[in-house]
Amino acid sequence: MSVRSAELTKYAANAMLATRISFMNEIANLAEAIGADVEEVRRGIGSDPRIGHQFLYAGAGFGGSCFPKDVKALQRTAQEAGRPLRVVNAVDEVNEAQKHVLADKIRTRFDESLRGKCIALWGLAFKANTDDMREAPSLALIDDLVAAGATVRAYDPAAGGEARKIFTESRSVSIVANAMEALAGADALAIVTEWQEFRSPDFAAIKKALKTPAIFDGRNLYDPAALRAQGLEYYPIGRKQ
Repeated sequence: MSVRSAELTKYAANAMLATRISFMNEIANLAEAIGADVEEVRRGIGSDPRIGHQFLYAGAGFGGSCFPKDVKALQRTAQEAGRPLRVVNAVDEVNEAQKHVLADKIRTRFDESLRGKCIALWGLAFKANTDDMREAPSLALIDDLVAAGATVRAYDPAAGGEARKIFTESRSVSIVANAMEALAGADALAIVTEWQEFRSPDFAAIKKALKTPAIFDGRNLYDPAALRAQGLEYYPIGRKQ
């Protein structure tokens, strides 16, 4: 193919994947409003071979060095060509809004008042198995929590060093060495990155460590019924409570 076609192919491929993510996040928010479960919806539409299961997971939004950059580059290219891409514009808008959904849930649970609260945060990188925090949803969540008066105690298996550089001047954000240290004395737990070590934690220990036994899950890692059975409040994205 030509160089121009190759450039457009690269942008279009990542924009298509980003579109699937933003679409599922919109469906998740609707599912929550009408009493449906986005995980059931995901399995249903993913069983259609024309759609498949990849990039259909709802959550706290996408980040990183590829999707946000390529979506914005495609928007800019289209604008300069006089052919604005309304769907791609919407993908970007939806993603930016989705990064604030978890903070909205936390504020609602605590009656809009987070002053004096400490929120434990598991996951800082934009995805598991990297230390990359560029455009990470965790950054938006931390900004929202601090703006609401909370302090944040965060842990990430790989991105701790990068996070310490970012928050070195902050008195409201501390980066700790392990997941349980983040929980000690915190008012609630928020999960933003789907690291393997977060998938099967000791829920009894979590409940004991938190002042309020509440988990706000931006990656839908757990079964809601199982957590309720253990006496934990569970606030996922787009799932039945």
